[in-house]
Amino acid sequence: MHHFNIRALEYLNALSKYGSLRKASKMMNVDPAAMSRMLTQLEAQAEMKVWERNNRQSLLTEAGNELLNYYRSIVRGEAAVLARLTKLKNLKGGNVSIAIGEGFITNLVSKPMQTFMTRYPDINLSIEIAGALDAVKMLEDQQIDFAITYASAPHPKLHSHVERSHPLELIAPKGHSLTMKSAPVTLRDIKDASLALIDNSTGMGRLVKQAEQISHLTLQPKLQTNSVTALTNFVSAGLGVTFMPKLTVIDEIKSGQIEVVATELEMLSKATVKVQSLKGRALTLQAETLLDFLLENATFLSHDAYNI
Repeated sequence: MHHFNIRALEYLNALSKYGSLRKASKMMNVDPAAMSRMLTQLEAQAEMKVWERNNRQSLLTEAGNELLNYYRSIVRGEAAVLARLTKLKNLKGGNVSIAIGEGFITNLVSKPMQTFMTRYPDINLSIEIAGALDAVKMLEDQQIDFAITYASAPHPKLHSHVERSHPLELIAPKGHSLTMKSAPVTLRDIKDASLALIDNSTGMGRLVKQAEQISHLTLQPKLQTNSVTALTNFVSAGLGVTFMPKLTVIDEIKSGQIEVVATELEMLSKATVKVQSLKGRALTLQAETLLDFLLENATFLSHDAYNI
């Protein structure tokens, strides 16, 4: 395996940058003859010419450009490693506070949080369960570093770091009459069903309320709650239907307890999960580290719903 001399590659880079051996050797503060010998050795190792020699200008050959790209990739890689090492040195201690909707907490605190806390044992975490409205208020009051919100309304004071598509689905017990319909169901189809709805302070509740207004219908739920767990149990027990992102009940769907029912409610299909922070308030290094980790490891942030 070839290990190209890094000093020779530096000289090749200087030759490309300054255009001649004389200028390059002057800027590198080395003897031109020494630089020429090193480049000759590089050519011997590559078994190809790496530069064209003339009195006015030195041009790299195709092989020289390949070696130059290789050298620059080494430099970039080294800079990235040094940046990560510096980051690790500065990650001793510190606190991160976030808010997240209840529907995504299970996915968050399972494997992702375990791995993060093992990797960064000196970072202390505070996780608040909050609906979209409460999470936004916590951001405005600077109680948290960032919030993971679902179907939150646009807000001029907030910056979105990432946005993933997670439609609000109609879910029903396996074999429910709505699952038998051949066409997507309407809100009128749902109106007479046994229904559970979540509080309007959440993104899910806000979307359902908007769907009611557009359809000029008012749903009458059998169960009104602020608990996602209560909604899930309502459907799992066969008591009726509700609206929920697929990921929130993915285990129940896979086990066959719950089915997703297609609807013609287009606005529900546009629901997204966002990571938001307050504009003008920079994230701490610890918060950035957690966010970067979640973007790679939390399913609801690393994938859109249709890829789950």
